Amino acid sequence: MKILIVEDEEALAKGLKFNFEQEGYEVETTGDGHRALELFDAASPPFDLIVMDLMLPGMSGYETTREIRDRDEQVSILVLSARTLSEDRAMAFDAGTDQYLAKPFALPELLSRVRNLTNRRQARSTVAADVSPKRAVPARFEFGDGIVVDFDRFELTVGTATHTLTTMELQLLRYFIEQESRVLSRDQIMENVWEDTAAFSTRSIDNFVMRLRRLIEPMPSAPRHFLSVRGTGYRFVANPEPGDRVSDSENF
Repeated sequence: MKILIVEDEEALAKGLKFNFEQEGYEVETTGDGHRALELFDAASPPFDLIVMDLMLPGMSGYETTREIRDRDEQVSILVLSARTLSEDRAMAFDAGTDQYLAKPFALPELLSRVRNLTNRRQARSTVAADVSPKRAVPARFEFGDGIVVDFDRFELTVGTATHTLTTMELQLLRYFIEQESRVLSRDQIMENVWEDTAAFSTRSIDNFVMRLRRLIEPMPSAPRHFLSVRGTGYRFVANPEPGDRVSDSENF
């Protein structure tokens, strides 16, 4: 498994490299966002995990993360930053990071998170090699009564209104579309969409679904696309029959 460390504090970068190599990882380091993109593009085999600082000279960690995420939707990205405000965390997640750990940090926790992310990356790769996805989602997906999602532009068009979606909203919507008609537990959604259980709760998922309902459903209180399954989670229906409605609706 390969890790790219993007950290401009040389002593910290060396310490991380040493500890990751002791765990058996192949590691490269850089303190520059532009160089990180060069290393990422040239890597063969590709990196499995990026450990990203936010305060980098020239090209910020936010911008570097966005560029990497544009190149690869699956690579795991862990932000390691001295920035601790909720706004900083939100910006990092919107840029496409999977997990966020504030400095100073405990090394055992960092190593545990790294193992978790790389193991999941390896598991996803194994599944992808053996199992075809239920639905291949095109860049422009249309469903329901003329509802259009443009995944490249991060846009959702409902009737004459076009809304810009956040990264997390788009990832959640893509997952629902990929798993259409399946009952998805909140734990499944958290595991497969964001993975960072430290930053999100099952209640966070409810809030994101409420947001999508407000944007998409003609009557959010009686949804036809994002159906609740009491005690479990949700089921997405792209083109509901006239009688389809929320099942075992929950009070949010």
